[in-house]
Amino acid sequence: MKIKITLLLAFTSVIAFSQITVTDADLLGVGDIIYLADDESTIVNIGSAGQNQTWDFSALQSMDSWSMEVVDPTTTPFDQLYPNANLCIIDDGDFIYCNKSTSGVSMLGIGDSVYQQALTVIPLPLSYSFSYTEGPILVLDSLIGGPMVDLLLTSQGLSAALLTFGAAHVADSLSIKLEMTTSFNVDGEGVISIPMGSFDALRVMIERTTVTDISVYCIDTNGGANSDWYPVPFGNPETEKSCQWFSNNINTKFALAEVILDSVGNPETGTTFLTTSINSLDNIEVSHINIFPIPSTYNVTITSESNEEVNAILSDINGREVKRFEFTNSITLNLSDLEKGTYLLNLKTNKDILTKKLIIE
Repeated sequence: MKIKITLLLAFTSVIAFSQITVTDADLLGVGDIIYLADDESTIVNIGSAGQNQTWDFSALQSMDSWSMEVVDPTTTPFDQLYPNANLCIIDDGDFIYCNKSTSGVSMLGIGDSVYQQALTVIPLPLSYSFSYTEGPILVLDSLIGGPMVDLLLTSQGLSAALLTFGAAHVADSLSIKLEMTTSFNVDGEGVISIPMGSFDALRVMIERTTVTDISVYCIDTNGGANSDWYPVPFGNPETEKSCQWFSNNINTKFALAEVILDSVGNPETGTTFLTTSINSLDNIEVSHINIFPIPSTYNVTITSESNEEVNAILSDINGREVKRFEFTNSITLNLSDLEKGTYLLNLKTNKDILTKKLIIE
């Protein structure tokens, strides 16, 4: 009987333990604003692999902080380059285009730099012991010609003659290829504490190896027999390691914390962590800026509840800047010099960035 009771208790303990699962519904979506902070001085203990772990990062201090806004790609300057994007993250003026699905979040490119293949940021769904390897993925395949080739080579102390040991004499074209292989391993499950609270979480170990292949087409001006592609020595592949923590808590939507690791798996730099605001100050949020009327008949008013200066850039749908201005509290614009159509208004303070679609009828 004692054996049966022991087995029953063990079985009950197993079925009572509920694994954490993180799905696409738990991560960022259009309309979200993500607040992040850095602590460069505190060295955290990333713990060990396994279940029932405790990660105490509650002592982290915000030394630098910023926000990222998630918007509909169709409201941004480069949306026509990314037909598969369903998210755009605006981070310090950069437009990062992504696709989120049930199988993961992938990065498609930044601004007008479109990746050759989508790069997985985080695979989904996440659960303890899940692992996934992607790659090699061709992220960049670019061909550069003209005077820029010599400028780039000269900046690295190179020339056609040096690359070819005198066999060719003119650098004509430069080919740059960049491949990435990434492995994801969910090796920990437990509770993580950061300054904004404690959350059930999964630890994801990420290792990304980048291989860069650069070659130059050099022309032999003495007969052409040695005209060919010549490799540029670029060193060995580079491997980056990090660990991130994710939760299925509705108040998170992003990695709770990220630690960059050295080659043997020890924390190398500070910790980036999720927070609730920027330096705990009253930042200028999306709801604090109003633009009306939309659609507009040439006259549009922009108001801000903050006393900060707002820097604004108005661009056409192709990303071409048509107007630049600054204001504090409010401004009324006469846009009668512009053609009717759709425009993008990018508003920026030292704490936040907002992009709005403006329609002139």
